[in-house]
Amino acid sequence: MSTAPQPQPFAYLQAPNAVLYGRILDVFAQARERFIVHLRPEDVAAELRRRDAAELRRRDAAEDRSAVPVSIEAVGGALEKLVDWENLRADADTGRVTSVEDFHRARYLYQLTRHGQAALRAVAVYEESLGRRGQLQSVALADIAEHLGSLLVLAREEDPDPAKAHLALLALAERFGSLADNAQAFMASLRRTIDFQDGDEEAFIAYKDRLVEYIERFIADLANRGAQIADVLAKLNATGVERLLLAAAQREAGDAVPAAEPDGQSAEQARAEAERAALTGWENRWRGLTDWFLSRSSRQPSQAKLLRGAAVSAITGLVNTVAALNERRGGRSDRTADFRALARFFAQTPDDAAAHQLWRAAFALTPARHLTVDAATEEAWREADLSATTPWALAPPLEISPRLRETGSYERRGAPNRTADRAAARRVLAEQVELEAAQTDAARARLATDGPVLLSELAGPDGLDPQAFRLFLAVLGDALSARAPGDSESSAITGDGTMEIRLKLVDLDTMVRIPTADGVLFGPEHVIEIIDLAPHGSAA
Repeated sequence: MSTAPQPQPFAYLQAPNAVLYGRILDVFAQARERFIVHLRPEDVAAELRRRDAAELRRRDAAEDRSAVPVSIEAVGGALEKLVDWENLRADADTGRVTSVEDFHRARYLYQLTRHGQAALRAVAVYEESLGRRGQLQSVALADIAEHLGSLLVLAREEDPDPAKAHLALLALAERFGSLADNAQAFMASLRRTIDFQDGDEEAFIAYKDRLVEYIERFIADLANRGAQIADVLAKLNATGVERLLLAAAQREAGDAVPAAEPDGQSAEQARAEAERAALTGWENRWRGLTDWFLSRSSRQPSQAKLLRGAAVSAITGLVNTVAALNERRGGRSDRTADFRALARFFAQTPDDAAAHQLWRAAFALTPARHLTVDAATEEAWREADLSATTPWALAPPLEISPRLRETGSYERRGAPNRTADRAAARRVLAEQVELEAAQTDAARARLATDGPVLLSELAGPDGLDPQAFRLFLAVLGDALSARAPGDSESSAITGDGTMEIRLKLVDLDTMVRIPTADGVLFGPEHVIEIIDLAPHGSAA
């Protein structure tokens, strides 16, 4: 049994007359937008001639006016090939038959097929993606922050309106998707700009200034708005955004088109399955939004942070590209060009004497008189009291050792230098180390607690001395850096293994002040426990 040939709607892209096929299909696509379904060959040819004339008027180029317009025969042959590839469908044209001869003559009306429409859409999306430059949307950041604020208000309600939650999530997803896609396209186009090789250098340098200003403005907006968006996202995750996502999924499942129910599956089960699929989609979008603005850890930074880093790197790349262009325009010579020029100079010298003079001037490889300067030489210069303009022939000669002349090394006569006694310096360093160790032991004993205490009670009425305060700042920094985002408790051991600190947040709104000799430490109240892990007197 013979099978029908498969459609080949993309075959015209590699055909010899690909440009003509593409123009004809574009005529059909625009006619469809005007709700015109069928076209005759003469209609297609007339539209192509109209476009050619408009293009010539736009260019106003006399050399192009001699171009031969597309003939009706060429259009007819191209239409037949497009029908063979199933981009078009041909129907008999019986509307203008006035005689038997006209009835037997082949006349057709052409229209786009499903395959032809799909191929045109695919090619349009492909060309749009290639030519898309993208943009960094500061306005989109403000819109995202506003939509998240509306969701936070709904999340705090006991019974949020499903319609409002669904519409807010749809608007947020649309705005965020546009921001992410445009940022990706912009960075891709920016990399192509940085890899500039040939073209209008003046225009590129002028464009660079505007581009750098644009990127810097977006970086500032992303830093400010990004922090605001991250704060709202953290509050939404803590409040319980799952209710809003479930409400949106239920609303979408209610509008889903019922599919053919499998054996044994009821309508309620099909609806529940659609609801689960919709909820999975919304959870995935929300996770993508969260990862875009919130860092999971230091090893998994947010996409906004990565985008800021890429934008800063792009500015550096643009500056380096402009510097390279300026160097190329300035014609700065390198060592190879210098040697080539010097070779031309040698070739143009009239005799060997001039060549030797050029050699000495270029490389300065003349015999050296003053190979070294010792105390006797300096004393002779002071006694002679010669001016800087005294010729070398009139200056006192420099006596050099025969050994220096023969071997190139110079040995000063006399006894070697005595070895310096550094015992006193070592004692001073040992005393300083012992003093610092005692101070560290005292500070560690001062900070160690018998159990958990409030941060406000750690310093006591007299506050902390400078040594204890510096040690406290070090262990407090270790504990805070070990705290993951969203956690209220953390613990850490100092790098030398002598102290362990355990920290627990009490209240962000309750602030404490710890007076010290260096100033006042101000921050939220914590429960803190500091354990001295080193044996007594270990530092000493």
